[in-house]
Amino acid sequence: MKIKTLAQLDSAITKCTLCPRLVEWREEVAQTKRKSYQAEKYWGKPVTGFGPADASLLILGLAPGAHGANRTGRVFTGDSSGDWLYRALHKAGLAKLSTSSSKDDGQELYKTRIFCAVRCAPPDNKPSNDERDTCAPFFARELELLMPTAQSILVLGNFAWTALFTQLASMDFAIPKPRPKFGHGVVVKVKNLASKELKIVGSYHPSQQNTFTGKLTERMLDQVIKKALGS
Repeated sequence: MKIKTLAQLDSAITKCTLCPRLVEWREEVAQTKRKSYQAEKYWGKPVTGFGPADASLLILGLAPGAHGANRTGRVFTGDSSGDWLYRALHKAGLAKLSTSSSKDDGQELYKTRIFCAVRCAPPDNKPSNDERDTCAPFFARELELLMPTAQSILVLGNFAWTALFTQLASMDFAIPKPRPKFGHGVVVKVKNLASKELKIVGSYHPSQQNTFTGKLTERMLDQVIKKALGS
């Protein structure tokens, strides 16, 4: 039976064991843990999207963080990347709270859904192309279910950018040729055969590698969110 709702999709995602390397890694991290989280029980499973089914803004990341979402069970939650993202979303009026620390912290998103191209934490934050392709049906189905209300997609990083345009091409969206290159603040508008329009906006990922070095600043992140919202 084809998955008809996000709830059904989320249930299927959390049960997935198709990528042996990712299963081994996510479970190993959940057992060994980081010293500062030794007293916590890690999620250690695939991570679903977070946000309402009628979202107009979609935010796409690469994969769950080993000690963030793989620990807490919510995408972009419990690590530095999540701190940056939810703080910016709160300022934009898209999140109830400025922080996201656990699945039961009361956080809510407004007209926004966050999800990832790959649903399990990968070693060194680098999923293989095979793992990306194995996870692609979950990604594709989530996009399909969100498409009725989606207006724009904020894409965090080049890996997610590439994965997104591959999926959009398979969904009959007309992709410019040559295919647009990722860049911070890059905007691409696409339309499918049913005249559904989407605005795609690129952003550097709010990883420590980018935020600690100043490659991504709070102002830069605020600006691309505004751009994705159309302001």
